[in-house]
Amino acid sequence: FFSIELLTTRGLILYMVLFVMDSETRNVQIAGIHTNPNGDWMKQVARNLTDSEEGFLRGKRFLILDRDPLFTKAFKAILKDGGVTAVPTAVAAPKMNAHAERFVRAVKYEGLNKLILTNEAQLRYVLDEYLDYYHHERIHKGLGRIIEPRAEFGAVSGEIVCVERLGGLLKSYHRKAG
Repeated sequence: FFSIELLTTRGLILYMVLFVMDSETRNVQIAGIHTNPNGDWMKQVARNLTDSEEGFLRGKRFLILDRDPLFTKAFKAILKDGGVTAVPTAVAAPKMNAHAERFVRAVKYEGLNKLILTNEAQLRYVLDEYLDYYHHERIHKGLGRIIEPRAEFGAVSGEIVCVERLGGLLKSYHRKAG
């Protein structure tokens, strides 16, 4: 989870964003956004993640979790039924899940902290745009490459184009493929 405050007509509202990451590929998916996540919502998220056809955890054996109380026994049982073992991090050990911590820092620093969002639809839009940038345009130093480069980019020579997202907040530069 990470949290983000939105400035709404009812005042500041805290939203919790649940995401999952494949630590090998660094691929990230938003598993859910909620103002008040509870056990029932978390059980549905677990069912979605372990879905045999479209679940993010399909084919995965482990899920590293922090010690948030929302990761209940029922949540972990659904994961187990889907063939995924929940592995809790040690207490006060953020380096045990360093890739996830780095993603949270990046999404907040590069995007969310520079915007004043006023509703959940805006938050979802910004996260969708950021994830598209994160997966297809952003260089990942740990990997030494883009996670899933777009076919239209990647030429060795040729015209350099600037791809802008979120009104120019996110920019990337690529060579157009011939």
